[in-house]
Amino acid sequence: MLTVHHLGKSQSERIVWLCEELEIPYDLKCYARDAKTILAPAEYKALHAIGAAPVITDGELQLAESGAIVEDITAKYAQGRLRPGPDDPGFAPFLYWFHFANGTLQAAMGRLMILNRLNLPEDNPMLLAMRGRVDRAFAAVEARCGETDYLAGNALTTADIMTVFSLTTMRYFLPYDLAPFPNIRGYLARIGARPAYQRAMAKGDPGMELLLS
Repeated sequence: MLTVHHLGKSQSERIVWLCEELEIPYDLKCYARDAKTILAPAEYKALHAIGAAPVITDGELQLAESGAIVEDITAKYAQGRLRPGPDDPGFAPFLYWFHFANGTLQAAMGRLMILNRLNLPEDNPMLLAMRGRVDRAFAAVEARCGETDYLAGNALTTADIMTVFSLTTMRYFLPYDLAPFPNIRGYLARIGARPAYQRAMAKGDPGMELLLS
């Protein structure tokens, strides 16, 4: 049985959502963050050497890194769903946005989150540079969401599953105003209307307000 080890308010929500979109059987094991440190509990950190979410177990396999997990589950269980083939016009956009999620958007938000905690002067060059990088990343997503319903085209793919966390739950850790981004807000409204997304968030983070706007 595939087991998804889900840490609350973390990138592991991607894996829960993926399983719900594919409607595959899986066991969901939820872990709460430490109330004082807001970090993963020791039980979760012991699952994998990296000590971070997400982690899955699947038979003898133990795997971390959300991108790797999404690729693994898709290859084994998706039967061609949620990933365009190389002859599809959306294949190159799919690859770009799939890797943009953690390679650019989430990485920049994570760095800015850390810099914000250092109480740096507002004119600190590194702080200004990273704010600019996050702003450009959001602007890129905004432009793409004005062109298509989903990032790779007119159908949901795992590129969307990788990206939505950064646009929503990550904003609990790095507040970011979506008011200037009507296309992103419309995109997130489409995501929020998906039954699989609703099921995933209700199972993984019950009671958490979904930052879809």
